[in-house]
Amino acid sequence: MKSSPDDNSPAGHSHVFLGPDHVRSERQTWVVIALCTAMMIAEIIGGHVFGSIALVADGWHMSTHAGALLLAALAYTLARRRANDPRFTFGTGKFGDLAGFSSALILGMIALLIGFEAVVRLFSPQPIAFAQAIPIAGLGLVVNVASAWLLSAGGHSHAHGHDHAHEVELYRVAAPQGSLELEIFETGVPPRFRLRGIEGALPAASAVAIETVRPNGVRQRFAMRDADGFLESTDMIPEPHEFVLNVKIGPQETNIAIEEHAHPARSHDAKMHRDNNMRAAFVHVMGDAAVSVMVIVGLLAAMTFHWLWMDPLAGLVGSFVIASWALGLIRDTGAILLDMRPDIDLERRIRAIVQNRGDEIADLHTWRLGPGHLGAIVSIVAREHRTPEDYRSIFKALPSISHLTIEVNPQGDERDRRAAA
Repeated sequence: MKSSPDDNSPAGHSHVFLGPDHVRSERQTWVVIALCTAMMIAEIIGGHVFGSIALVADGWHMSTHAGALLLAALAYTLARRRANDPRFTFGTGKFGDLAGFSSALILGMIALLIGFEAVVRLFSPQPIAFAQAIPIAGLGLVVNVASAWLLSAGGHSHAHGHDHAHEVELYRVAAPQGSLELEIFETGVPPRFRLRGIEGALPAASAVAIETVRPNGVRQRFAMRDADGFLESTDMIPEPHEFVLNVKIGPQETNIAIEEHAHPARSHDAKMHRDNNMRAAFVHVMGDAAVSVMVIVGLLAAMTFHWLWMDPLAGLVGSFVIASWALGLIRDTGAILLDMRPDIDLERRIRAIVQNRGDEIADLHTWRLGPGHLGAIVSIVAREHRTPEDYRSIFKALPSISHLTIEVNPQGDERDRRAAA
């Protein structure tokens, strides 16, 4: 049995799996806490004084924001300070998910309380001081929008435009003459493979065999030709650029997993990089912004048409909005805390890589370590003699695998183990 745990870095074994915007998000969260706390006090006092249950509900909802944001800020702080604490086996990247889950539970309970109070007020309407209540509700909406903007700037949204100008990625290829550098070149021309020398001379074009193996098993060979100081494939590379690349030069063979640049609209990619701590904070203020709009509409309708039932109705609708956001957060953060598979497509690619080499997967586990960080344990049954490093060079090109453990067992050993079991 051969086992090799690693973090994809030959220099060490780091367990710091925090998001790239961790510090900025922490700072922005504390700013929003101050805004929400001030507005919470104004709405609760104003709602009681002027008789608006919707305004009181919005104020109590704002109090949940202050509490949830405090959880978020403390989670950021603790995760940063304890990032190198060896007691946390896989780092502190899940602190934010734990805070988000706790925040969602609080949000759900407050939604139930608001809904209950709104139903009571539907059957027992209370007089409302509209002239005072409406301006406070409007100020609450302004604070919510400002808070949402601050949290968004702190890292909630990271969608970028996608064009076809991919970043150039270089891959090292082994050759008898020395190492070569391979790239998929597509600047101003159809995409083609290019090989350049790093150490030693370029091999003859006829000595290079390049083959792509796609996830569906389709294979394609590429002939090479001499160019100005490099070798280039005669055929263009079809989209998408997602395949296992086999490069053979004489007796030397290199296998590389090529990953198509992720589109921000892909749901699994968005979830993988999502900061659920920031998302929970953002959900709170966005939910409250929606409730603030309904509060204002309810108050205006009640004042204009004397429909006092519109005010508690707005509170009831707001409770449903809050509950729906809470359920979404509970579902997503709970899945992470229970180590559910974060990316089924990634597991399919890992299986395809192994099967394309004639081997099989004995066991495979993937889980999320933190925003943009995945862990993977791969147990492989190999038909030929292979080492974990043989597969590490392939898997390291897959996205977001920050902690990788590979186990390779010869086929005979695996049969003996199963028989003994």
